[in-house]
Amino acid sequence: MGYIEDLRNLVGKMPLILVGAVVILLDKDQKVLLQERRHPKNVWGLPGGLMELGESTEETAQREVFEETGLQVTNLQLLSVYSGKDYFAVAANGDPFYTVTTTYCTYEYEGKLENNHEESFSLAFFPLHDLPEKMVGSHRRMIEDFKISSKV
Repeated sequence: MGYIEDLRNLVGKMPLILVGAVVILLDKDQKVLLQERRHPKNVWGLPGGLMELGESTEETAQREVFEETGLQVTNLQLLSVYSGKDYFAVAANGDPFYTVTTTYCTYEYEGKLENNHEESFSLAFFPLHDLPEKMVGSHRRMIEDFKISSKV
């Protein structure tokens, strides 16, 4: 059983605070890599996920990107940390939680882009000014903040 499942067994439906990381991964044409997620279904989002015990947020970002895309990212630059009442969610099984998400950006990656079908339906690079309509709201906000901070 995993860490979050163990916590759930202890606290039941009490809201948890979960820490995670995502990466704004850009190619040479300034397109951002997004995944069409399985959860929430058919919604696009940034590659990333939840921290495991003993990991730093940077290690979480690198591991999650590799697991979800087959790419190894380097030279991660901290963009921001997102938390608070606006980052409350309820999982498909009804479990409530708040997220603390560290957002990184990078242009540096290597490997072959491969979709992990357990995590997502597909992967694609999108122009920063032409993102999919159905997208994780917080991830859209993170990309918008990146565009403002980098003047893209």
